[in-house]
Amino acid sequence: MKDSNFLKLQHFVEACIRYRLFVVSAYMVVTAIMLVAASRVEIMTVFEDLLPQDHPYVQVHQKIKNTFGGSNLVSIMLEVEQGDIFNRNFLSKLQKVTKDLQQVDGVNPFQITSLASKKLKEVRGSTNAIDVRSLMWPDVPTDDQGLAELKESVLSNSLVHGAYVSQDLKAALITVDFYDDELDYSRIFSQISGIADTVQDDDVRVRIVGEPILYGWVNHYLPETLQIFLLTICSLIALLFVIARTWRGTLLPLLAGTTSAIWALGSAQLLGFNLDPLVIVIAFLITARAISHSVQLVTRFDDELARGAESTTAAAQASMLQLFKPGFLGVMTDAGCIMVVMLTPIPLLEKVAVIGTIWVLTIILTACVLTPVLLSWIKKPDGYVHGLDLSAAIQRVLSLCIHIATSRWRFAMLSMAVLTFVVSGLYATKIQVGDAEPGSPILWPNSTYNQDSAAINSQFQGADQMLVVFSGNEPDAVKEPFVLRNMGELQKFMAAQPEVGGSLSVSDVIPSVRSVLWEGNPRHLELGADRRENGELLYMYTSGSDPGDMARFADPQYQDAALTFYFRDHKGETIRTAIARVKEYVEQNPIAEGEYQLAGGLIGTLAAVNEVILVGQVESIALALLVLVIFCAIAYRSTVAGLFFMVPVVLANTVTFSYMAWQGIGMNISTLPVAALGIGLGVDYAIYIVDGIREQLHKDSDLKKAIVNSLRTAGKGVLITALTLTASVVLWWASSLRFQADMGILMGIWLFVSAVSALLIVPSMVYVLRPDFITAGSVRPADVASETQPKPQKPFASPATQTMEKVM
Repeated sequence: MKDSNFLKLQHFVEACIRYRLFVVSAYMVVTAIMLVAASRVEIMTVFEDLLPQDHPYVQVHQKIKNTFGGSNLVSIMLEVEQGDIFNRNFLSKLQKVTKDLQQVDGVNPFQITSLASKKLKEVRGSTNAIDVRSLMWPDVPTDDQGLAELKESVLSNSLVHGAYVSQDLKAALITVDFYDDELDYSRIFSQISGIADTVQDDDVRVRIVGEPILYGWVNHYLPETLQIFLLTICSLIALLFVIARTWRGTLLPLLAGTTSAIWALGSAQLLGFNLDPLVIVIAFLITARAISHSVQLVTRFDDELARGAESTTAAAQASMLQLFKPGFLGVMTDAGCIMVVMLTPIPLLEKVAVIGTIWVLTIILTACVLTPVLLSWIKKPDGYVHGLDLSAAIQRVLSLCIHIATSRWRFAMLSMAVLTFVVSGLYATKIQVGDAEPGSPILWPNSTYNQDSAAINSQFQGADQMLVVFSGNEPDAVKEPFVLRNMGELQKFMAAQPEVGGSLSVSDVIPSVRSVLWEGNPRHLELGADRRENGELLYMYTSGSDPGDMARFADPQYQDAALTFYFRDHKGETIRTAIARVKEYVEQNPIAEGEYQLAGGLIGTLAAVNEVILVGQVESIALALLVLVIFCAIAYRSTVAGLFFMVPVVLANTVTFSYMAWQGIGMNISTLPVAALGIGLGVDYAIYIVDGIREQLHKDSDLKKAIVNSLRTAGKGVLITALTLTASVVLWWASSLRFQADMGILMGIWLFVSAVSALLIVPSMVYVLRPDFITAGSVRPADVASETQPKPQKPFASPATQTMEKVM
C-alpha cells in the first residue's frame, strides 16, 4: 500500500511538471477571477456577527434592546475646566449635543438621555396637584435665578445627581443608544466626533466611549493597519532577498503568499462574507504559512542543484516529490485546527473558520504545487544577485543545533523542555477568558478612548450597563410591593460588588414621588403599601410624560421592568462575578409574581460571549489537538506519531498562553482563532524535520547521519523562515491598535518556540526515543517498488522520470 501511494504521488508530480503550461495557465485564470472578487470584499465589523445568537442572554438582549436599551450605548461626558456646569455657555453646549445626536445615523431617538432631554424630570408638590416636569427642557435657563433653581433641583434629585451630573457638579453625561440593524461604526464615529468638535474648546472638554466608538476607532486605524501589513510583507521580502540571495528565493514565496490571499479573499466575497479589521492578523499568519512552505521547496531545490541534479526540471521534481507529503500534512493540520473554531457558535468565528480553512487549503496549490512548477522553468540557477552571504552564519547555527541534538546535551535540552512546559503550563492557567484589564484591550492604555473611559468611570457610576429584566406573570405585576422590594434588594445586593457603580429601576422612582406627597419628608421615601397605591404614584409620575419616557423603567403594561446596573469596567472576572451574584440572589430570593431574566446591555452580551468562549476555548484546543493526532497518526500509520508531534505543539502553546497571562491578554473573540491556528503552526516545522530524517533513513540506517542531513536541509528552510517571519512581525509594535501589536508578539513567540522545538527538541527526542514510525525500515518505497516489479513494466519510464531517479 505504501509503495502504491508513493507511485501515485510520483505520477502526480510528473504530471504537474509535464503539463506545467496548463497548470500555470489555469492558476493565472483562477487568480484573475479571484482578484476581481477580492477587490470587492468589504472590510468592516458587523455587530450581529459578534454575538452567539442562540445564547439565552443574547435572546433576552434582542427582546429588550429597543425598549430598555441595548449593548451599543454611547456615553458622552462634557466637563468644565473651571467652576461648575451651571452656566449658560456649558448648558447651551450640552443642549446642542443632545439635539444634534438625533441626526446621527441609526440612533434610537427614544434612548437619548441627558440633563437637556425631556426624559430627566423632577417631581414637585403644590396645594393643588403633583407637578412632574422636565429639569431643563425645552430651554436653558435665561437668568441667574433659573440657573440656581436648576442646580437646586439637580442636587435634590437622586436619579440625576451622580447619574447624569457628576457629584462635584463639574461634568454632565449624555447617553445614547442605536438600533443594531442600522449600525455603521464608521459613520457613527465620524458624526459623533464631529458633534463633539463643535462644542469642545478651552473651557469645555468632551469625552466619548461605547462599543460603536471603540469599533469606530478600529476602522479609523484601518489604513494604518493595512500600511503596517504591507510594510511587514515588504520587510519579509527584503529579509528573504538578503538571506536567499536569489530572485527565486524571494519572489516565489511572495507569489505563493499573495495568491493564497487573493484566492481566500475572493472566496470570502463570493460567499458574502466581510473581513473584520481585527482578524487581519490571522491573514498575515496564514500568508506566513504559505511563504514558509514555499521557502522549504526553494531551499530543497537549491540543495538538489548542489547535489548535482542534471537539470532544474529534475531538481524541481525531486523537491516536490520529497516535500509534498510533509507540506500536505502540515497544510491539512493547519486547516483542521482552524476548522474546529467553527464549532464555537459565534458568527464571526464561524466566518473566520470557513475563510481561514479555505485560505490554508489554497497553500497546497499556491506553494506546494506552483512553486516547484515555476522552479522547473529556471534556466540559469547559478549565481547570486548580491554579495552579502549569510550562509556561513546559518550553517554555524545549524551546526550548533546538530551538536546539541546528537551529543549528551540532548538530555539537557529535553530536561529544559520539560521544565519549560511545566512552568509555562502552570502559569498559562492564569489566562483569563474575556478582557483582563480595565478599558479596551484593543487600544493602548494611553489611547484617547481608554483615557476617556477612565475619566467617565471616575466621574459617574459607570459607562457599561447590564440589564436584568423582571418578567411578570400578568400585567401590573411590577406594581406589587413585594416585587418592587425584591428589585430594590437585588440592587443593594449587587452594590456590594466594587465594580458596580450604581443601579436604576422603577423601585427608585416611586419613593421619590411618595415623599413629595408628604412635603419631601424623608421618612416617607418608601414604596406604596399595595399595588393600587404604587399604581397611583406611577400615574402621577407619568402624567406629564411623553410616550417612551418610562421605557427605560418598565413596559406600558407594567408586566416587565428593567434593572440597570452600571459597571466601571467589563473585565472577564467582573462580568462572571456579576452574573454569578445575580443568579445567587435569584436562587435565594424566589418570587412568585414572575422571574428575572439575564441579561441585556453590553455586560450581558459580553457575558454570553465569554461563556461561549470559555467552553469553546477548551473544546477548540482539545479538538485541534485531536485533529493533529489523527492526521499525524494517519499520515505515519502510527498513534505514536500523533502523540510525538503533540510535544512541540503543546510547548509552543503553553509558552504563548503563559505570555498572554503575564501581559494581561485575555482569551476573547479575536484571540481564540489565533490560538487554534497556532496549534497547526506549531507542528509544521517539526513535520519537515521528521520527514527529512525518515527520508535519509530510507537511504542509510545511521540515525545520527539522518538527523544531521535533515537539519542541514529541512532545518535550513525552518531557520530561514523563522528568522524572516519573526523579524517581520516586530513591525506590528508600531500599530496604534494594541491588539495588533499583541498578536504580532504572539506570532513571534509561536514562530520562535516552534522553530526551536523543530531544530533542537524534535531531533533530540528522535535520537533518545527512536520511535518506530521514524526509525523502522531502511529502504525507500521507490527501491522496494523497483525490486518487486519487472524493469520492462516499470511505469512512467519517461526521460524526466529517469532523470529524477538518477537524482534520487
